[in-house]
Amino acid sequence: MSLISAMNPTAPITNEAEAQAAARSSAIAIVIGVIYGVIGVIITYASMASLKAAATAAAAANATEGGPDAGAIASMAIQGALWMGIGFTVIQAILAIVQWRRPNKVIAIIFLALIALGIVSLIFTVVMANSGAMPSTTPGTPIWQVLLGLVVMAVEAVLHIAGLRGMNKLDKIQMDAANSAY
Repeated sequence: MSLISAMNPTAPITNEAEAQAAARSSAIAIVIGVIYGVIGVIITYASMASLKAAATAAAAANATEGGPDAGAIASMAIQGALWMGIGFTVIQAILAIVQWRRPNKVIAIIFLALIALGIVSLIFTVVMANSGAMPSTTPGTPIWQVLLGLVVMAVEAVLHIAGLRGMNKLDKIQMDAANSAY
């Protein structure tokens, strides 16, 4: 069984090598998330000036007389988001290496929960933006990036499910082998 066919969550798993390959699907899902995270960081960095201008305008529209400088707050928020994106991408890369070497159900389940939260959050944001509940000066995410995010999360979810299935089968095969030794 090749690694590609192991990523199919409905493919039969008959031996330990196939189970190991399927279990590593979860690591591949995390790598896809890392790639998408790097793309997001690059887009954020490349559009820092326009993001700061839009965020400054939004902050200035909501500012109170004698309050803090809206431009400085917006600049710090954008810079913080950039560094947070870099940090999360690095953490994901480390977890991808861990998941490849020793597939772990907990990591896969945590990522599945985060993917579900991401999908719900993305849908909620799109609905709020289209309903007029968000100010028109708030910088928006381009629709292609929203759709790409949804596709990436769907692919990651399928791969994590395949990975969990492989990990369960791997545990069963190894337990049967240990029990038959007695």
